[in-house]
Amino acid sequence: MNKIALLGALTLILLAPLAGAEEAKPLRIGMDAAYPPFGFKTPDGQLVGFDYDIGNALCAEMQVKCVWVEQEFDGLIPSLKVRKIDAALSSMSITEDRLKSVDFSNKYYHTPGKLAMKAGTVINDPVLDLKGKKVGVQRATTYDRYASAELAPAGVEVVRYGSQNEVFLDLAAGRLDASLADIINNNDGFIKTDAGKGFALVGPDFSNPKYFGNGAGIALLKGNKALAEKFNLAIAAIRANGKYQQVQDKYFTFDVYGQ
Repeated sequence: MNKIALLGALTLILLAPLAGAEEAKPLRIGMDAAYPPFGFKTPDGQLVGFDYDIGNALCAEMQVKCVWVEQEFDGLIPSLKVRKIDAALSSMSITEDRLKSVDFSNKYYHTPGKLAMKAGTVINDPVLDLKGKKVGVQRATTYDRYASAELAPAGVEVVRYGSQNEVFLDLAAGRLDASLADIINNNDGFIKTDAGKGFALVGPDFSNPKYFGNGAGIALLKGNKALAEKFNLAIAAIRANGKYQQVQDKYFTFDVYGQ
């Protein structure tokens, strides 16, 4: 009996490091690094942005190590489904359509969409006033979904791109008439840059929950309620302890969290 007990104790000792390693497993977070000011890279290749800083603040709150995985936006959910990443934190709107295939945390910000076009352009009704024009959207975004459902049938030519930066390049070059994207991304990522001189935000806000959801959340594998709850508690904590405000003030001069 003593030998059996000794063997059992040795087994537990040998397995203990494995259990500890499992608990310390890094959290792999996917992000599109071509979506300023939410996610982008510095000239020396460092990841930065609101999403990046919020993600690091959440991981610190949860006391887990973050490993960031760069991925084009339209590949984030597929990567999540095949478990290449554990979460996608990349300005992904919480929509009914996406909730069919992934789960989400609570929102961590909520801003409307807007058109970026030549300054002086008047857009009252996008469905009518954009007819015959070329509108660029990032593939697989809520803006792509809206444009496909509402603008394309009305005679608008919808041009899809792998990244929002590609939209901006073609808009600046005159190959597009408009960029439809998040108001902050269009403004900070394009209009405020040298390439965006002569352009402005025009027309109404795009915020219909049917297409644009109810804010940006962290996408998770379907059924991973435990991780969703950890993120929810961490979001609430950084909102309460001032860390969220610190990150927000680094990038914006208004309340990006929304109503």
